[in-house]
Amino acid sequence: MIKNISVIGTGYLGATHAACMAELGFDVVGVDVDPEKIERLSRGELPFHEPGLPELIRRHVDSGRLRFTTDLDAVGSWADIHFIAVGTPQQSGGTGADMTFVDTAAAGLARAITKDALIVGKSTVPVGTARRLRDLVAEESREGVRVALAWNPEFLREGFAVQDTLRPDRLVVGTDSPEDEATLREVYADALSRETPWVATDFETAELVKVAANAFLATKISFINAFSEVTETVGGDIRTLADAIGHDARIGRKFLNAGVGFGGGCLPKDIRALQTRVSELGLDHTMNFLNEMDQINLRRRDRVVTLAEQILGDLSGRRIAVLGVSFKPLSDDVRDSPGLDVANRLFNSGAEVFVHDPEGNANAAKRFPRLGYVDSLSEAAQDADLVVLTTEWDEFKALTPADLDGVVAAKNFLDARHVLDAAQWEGAGWTFAQLGRHFPQD
Repeated sequence: MIKNISVIGTGYLGATHAACMAELGFDVVGVDVDPEKIERLSRGELPFHEPGLPELIRRHVDSGRLRFTTDLDAVGSWADIHFIAVGTPQQSGGTGADMTFVDTAAAGLARAITKDALIVGKSTVPVGTARRLRDLVAEESREGVRVALAWNPEFLREGFAVQDTLRPDRLVVGTDSPEDEATLREVYADALSRETPWVATDFETAELVKVAANAFLATKISFINAFSEVTETVGGDIRTLADAIGHDARIGRKFLNAGVGFGGGCLPKDIRALQTRVSELGLDHTMNFLNEMDQINLRRRDRVVTLAEQILGDLSGRRIAVLGVSFKPLSDDVRDSPGLDVANRLFNSGAEVFVHDPEGNANAAKRFPRLGYVDSLSEAAQDADLVVLTTEWDEFKALTPADLDGVVAAKNFLDARHVLDAAQWEGAGWTFAQLGRHFPQD
């Protein structure tokens, strides 16, 4: 019977998984090499924003069911299952995934484990990693101790991570033995009792499921943004177009929202890592479309800057408010954020840029400290020559012209997420530009 679980890596994925495993009734220890992070988590504090997660961690830390440590050896003799949830960042100077943290965690665990156990990878990795790690674990593990390996990719959405872990829409496990699959069925018994789809497969398929899912979602976003380029040129309503094709059950409406494109720590990185991996396999031709998809995504950022220049002319000395620098609402993640990239480009064009994001200001300031960061929408918009909406937080989607009348210096608005009513703003005397919509000055 599975009772004790360790989670190696206590970043976004690891902290969430550890807390949710405790919620399911297991005794859990999260392990990380960063003592400051461990100290904060032990106090029930999170170094990032995720709704519902701080409360979950505090509850189970207080109950004693969830603990955190830097001592990998301690969990080697204690846990029945060890989840690897460390990062796979983009390689410095390259586009492939950096496997240093995963390899180090797997080898360290194999050496630390003193009783039969299962190592389960959750990190997003290039196809072929699990089979390689299985051999590495076999080489590093102690004689007479069975240390098996499985792969169980995560499908978390930032802002909904707790919900997605406790109520997943599917569970995918890659194993090479029925015994290891049975162990994972025991771990996920709660979800399986609700008839959550269970996909048991081999290592390679499990690894590919995650990157294929991300590539498909990014494809839908880039697809509608490609048509945005068309409607911006010839006219037409991109939102109505998306609604119309979304009614087709084979297509669906989700992820067909035209705008400044995708960002974050997963989609851009995973797409580039996939391209690198298929190139290593001699299969470049199979994924050529991913490169164009990436370019479409980046062109949307260029388009925002171009529209700002069309509205204001020379940007030098102009005051611009940028609303939203987290890559999506309900998150403080600014990695590869379209909004933050746009804000920095506007600054580099000579503009005086003031940023407001409900959660992302602090992280953005670490990356681009030259920008101005303020605590409210009204402060950002004060005396602005142009207001640019780049992240669709609810408070920004609820904006009306009356909210900014008397605050801004000039009635110019650029909706880079296509979430506001153009007729309302133009009717109130504003110059209003919107991605996916023809702008008269083009």
